[in-house]
Amino acid sequence: MTDHSAPDRPATRSWLPGFLALAAIWGSSFLFIKVGVEELHPLQLTLYRVVTGALTLLVVLAVLRDRLPREPRVWAHLFVVAAFGVAVPFTLFGYGEQRVESMLAGIWNATTPLIVLPLAVLVFRTERLTTRRAVGLALGFTGVLVVLGVWEGVGGSHFAGQLMCFGAAACYGIAIPYQKRFVAGSTHSGLSLSAAQLLLATVQLAVVTPLVAGVPPLPTGLSPQVVASVLALGALGTGLAFVINMRNIRIAGASTASTVTYLVPVFAVLIGSVALGERLNWHQPVGALIVMIGVAVSQGLLSRRRTPAATPTTPTTPTTPTPEPATPH
Repeated sequence: MTDHSAPDRPATRSWLPGFLALAAIWGSSFLFIKVGVEELHPLQLTLYRVVTGALTLLVVLAVLRDRLPREPRVWAHLFVVAAFGVAVPFTLFGYGEQRVESMLAGIWNATTPLIVLPLAVLVFRTERLTTRRAVGLALGFTGVLVVLGVWEGVGGSHFAGQLMCFGAAACYGIAIPYQKRFVAGSTHSGLSLSAAQLLLATVQLAVVTPLVAGVPPLPTGLSPQVVASVLALGALGTGLAFVINMRNIRIAGASTASTVTYLVPVFAVLIGSVALGERLNWHQPVGALIVMIGVAVSQGLLSRRRTPAATPTTPTTPTTPTPEPATPH
């Protein structure tokens, strides 16, 4: 298409409010986890969160007249995704935030793409390792070491909490390429697949939680702020956020929508600082910046793309790199 016939990019005002709302919702999730684990075991908090999110998406499915998958093969793969993409990482963040600041958990969540890439290359074979990506990975993991502050020594509750949060990000790193390899080709909508994941995660947690943490207390026995945090985590952070993300992808495109990952830790730090009075050591935000630069390099966001000049006789087709899927928080 020529310069005269190319469609205009969507106006920023059409997608920016939803983009910022999604970053704020996912960034605030770490605050709600911090509040929730004050009265609930991490497994109990995750169970309540996933149940609320599943109910929210089932309502949306009903409104949109969509339906859940029916193929046993799809459900079998979603069972794996539910474990590594929902049940285990949500719980690990809960365990981690019993030991570290909510803003630090938000920073660790940003390391997910660094784990996705090597697994996608070496295990699931859905990506190729290029020099640019290798440089981005090396830079990103240097940032991980800076966030950890390894020169201060290892050990202690705070260090263990950071490793738990990193483990949660590692679970996302397994779930995303697995889903891309075995589920992405499904004809079902993303909403349908996400609702099925939450239902399966609910079953998994309903079995494990009573055995490990005991039967969850009734909501009437919890403080109003914990009940509100659970509802926010489930209905907003796990339910409505998906709908907003899908809208952002439809209006702004997948590449633009995926960059919300860079704003999530910013909101997590701001919210944790204002609402909880948390503070970070100097090396943690510095390390987070190095991590995000490494992620940007590995995804090609800092490379200068050269677009051939269009002429009336030679059509050109713009191309964009395939972004990594957005991660839940």
